[in-house]
Amino acid sequence: MIITIIYEEFLFFHELSRDWIDRKVVYSTLLLYRRQLVLRYLSISSSVLTNKKVIKMSRPLHRGAPAIRVTSSSNDLLDSQVKEQTEKEELDRNQSSHSRHRLTMLLLKSSLVVIVILALTGSFWWTLSISTSSRGHIFHSSRRLQEQLVSDLWDIGELSFGTSRMKEIEFCPGELENYIPCFNVSENLDSGFSDGNEYDRVCRQGSRQNCLVLPPMNYKIPLRWPTGRDIIWVANVKITGQEVFTSGSLTKRMMMLEEEQISFRSASLMFDGVEDYSHQIAEMIGLRNESNFIQAGIRTILDIGCGYGSFGAHLFSEQILTICIANYESSGSQVQLTLERGLPAMIGSFSSKQLPYPSLSFDLLHCARCGIDWDKKDGTFLIEVDRVLRPGGYFVWTSPLINVQSSLRNKEKQKRWNFVRDFAENLCWELMSQQDETVVWKKTSKKTCYNSRKSGSGPSICSKVQDVEFPYYRPLQNCIGGMHSCRWVPIEERATWPSRSNLNRSELALYGNFMFFSCLCYK
Repeated sequence: MIITIIYEEFLFFHELSRDWIDRKVVYSTLLLYRRQLVLRYLSISSSVLTNKKVIKMSRPLHRGAPAIRVTSSSNDLLDSQVKEQTEKEELDRNQSSHSRHRLTMLLLKSSLVVIVILALTGSFWWTLSISTSSRGHIFHSSRRLQEQLVSDLWDIGELSFGTSRMKEIEFCPGELENYIPCFNVSENLDSGFSDGNEYDRVCRQGSRQNCLVLPPMNYKIPLRWPTGRDIIWVANVKITGQEVFTSGSLTKRMMMLEEEQISFRSASLMFDGVEDYSHQIAEMIGLRNESNFIQAGIRTILDIGCGYGSFGAHLFSEQILTICIANYESSGSQVQLTLERGLPAMIGSFSSKQLPYPSLSFDLLHCARCGIDWDKKDGTFLIEVDRVLRPGGYFVWTSPLINVQSSLRNKEKQKRWNFVRDFAENLCWELMSQQDETVVWKKTSKKTCYNSRKSGSGPSICSKVQDVEFPYYRPLQNCIGGMHSCRWVPIEERATWPSRSNLNRSELALYGNFMFFSCLCYK
């Protein structure tokens, strides 16, 4: 009976949390429910007491000896005295048992009264506590309880059917050892995707593989950091010998294939080595060397088409965090090799969708022969760079297209270079320096620059509806984003690392609420 009442009480509160509309109705409903509950407790206790048969023993009959009739036998007198003594003791026992029973009944009734008082007091206190709490808090608490209940029931179901479900899971075929969900170039080409869009992330219904992906054949545990940063096992990645020996760009150290290992160490510092290249970028920004990146406000870097992550691996020693982003590749994947080295990397494409990063996220964007034609699609790719770049941040681009001598001899290259340079100027980017095949721009720190442009020159500013803080694979925009964000803070005005790790209250406010509420601090 008690279990039934508890279960009905749980169902009552569950329905109450779903139909929470009016406080007055809730209060009256709660009081009525508590009164009914107390009455049910009283009825249960009464039924228990009435059903319990209490047998009261009647008083023994005392029959006095006749006054006239006197026995002469002494044995009869002795028997009469013994009988009277026995009856007296039995009477005393019955009286004490009756007293104990009355005391037990009194204690039981007192306990019942105390329980009723406590129930009424608790109900009254709970009602008052609800009246002082906010409706939003009640909604959130009810929602959390429901979600937790669903989660617990799901876990119980998983455990109860665990044995049968484990039998259903099978290993994927061997050709799926490099399977990546939502990335299938051949299917995209068959569907009509082209012009670089075949590398986009496309999730189709029914493409989910309900199997366990096997590790590559002869897979070995990677070497410990920092040794594993420069040496990886060949069997752990999908790459051919031709791809190893033909890898040569400014961000790829010379890879040495040594039996079962690939080494990214270089024996000497060449002119186009990573160290010299990083030093060149620092000088073009106006710094002494790459060790001063932190003092200039540069802490986070997005490396587009990162090669095999050598640029980020070198800057890691200078406390610079670099994340690699590159297109999907079925073999010789830049992302796979970078991750195998213990460096952050992810698959991403500029082709048709925005990058899955919030606006104003990076201090520097780097593209060294990354394969992106920045002059295509009317400069939309450059607009996306501007969106994820913080105010005062830098865009570093290395390409043969920038070489002045070759551009003069090739009119087409010169035309493409002029478009990128003019479009960057319309984005309020300042051309810091240009050396050989590398150019460095600096994004403006002032919003007034966009209003001072000539009418019709450059892209317009996004509206509040278009300017989404967290775009999740949304189509590329042809307007300047990030202008309505509360986080528009130039990198030179931000605290340098490691002081930046301890944000004050005003700095935390910029990141604590904008995830759920619109920022209202427009400058």
